[in-house]
Amino acid sequence: MSNFFRQEVDAAVDALLLQQVILYPTDTVWGLGCDAEVPPAVERLYKLKQRPPEKSCIVLVADEVMFARYAKVVPPHLSKLLAAQSKPTTYVVPASRHLAPNLLAADGTIGLRVVLDDEFCHKVVRRLGHGLVSTSANLSGEPTPGLYAEVNPALVRGADYVVNWRQDETSRTTPSRVVRVLDDGEMEVLRD
Repeated sequence: MSNFFRQEVDAAVDALLLQQVILYPTDTVWGLGCDAEVPPAVERLYKLKQRPPEKSCIVLVADEVMFARYAKVVPPHLSKLLAAQSKPTTYVVPASRHLAPNLLAADGTIGLRVVLDDEFCHKVVRRLGHGLVSTSANLSGEPTPGLYAEVNPALVRGADYVVNWRQDETSRTTPSRVVRVLDDGEMEVLRD
C-alpha cells in the first residue's frame, strides 16, 4: 500500500470524524458520503446534493457485523449471498436505531452494502468504525457520475474533502444491484 493511498484514507476518515461531507470513489460510482450515525452531517449532504429528505441513501459497511448493527433484519444466509454475488449488491432492510433518523426511507428501511472488492472504501469504513453514507455524486435529477470527470463542479466545490484517489480513471463504473429483503427472507430485485 502506497503512502499516497494511506494519506487519502487518513484524510477521508479525518473529514468524516469532523462530521464533514466527502466526495469519493465508491465501490461502484463516484459518491458523496458522511458518517451514517450523525444527523447534521446527513442533513448537510442532502442540502449539498439538493436531494429531498424523503429519498434515502445507501450505507456502506465493512463486514457482516457492521451490517447487523444497522439492520433490524439480517438476510438469512448473508455470508452465502455475499460470496455468490457477481457485482456489488445493496440490501434494503428494516433499519436499526443506530443510524441517523434522517437517513432512513419513509418506511423505516435502509440500503446496506458490504464493501468487498474496493480496498479504498473498505479501509475508510473500517477505520471510521461506522457506516459510510453513499449517494451518487450528482445533483438530484442529474445523471449518475461513473467517473470523476463527470461530477458536477458545484459538488466538487461544495464537498468538505475531495478524495484524490482514482480521479484519473477512464473506465466507467455502474451503480450497484439493489434487492429488498422480504419478511419471508426472499429477495425482490429493485435494480439489476
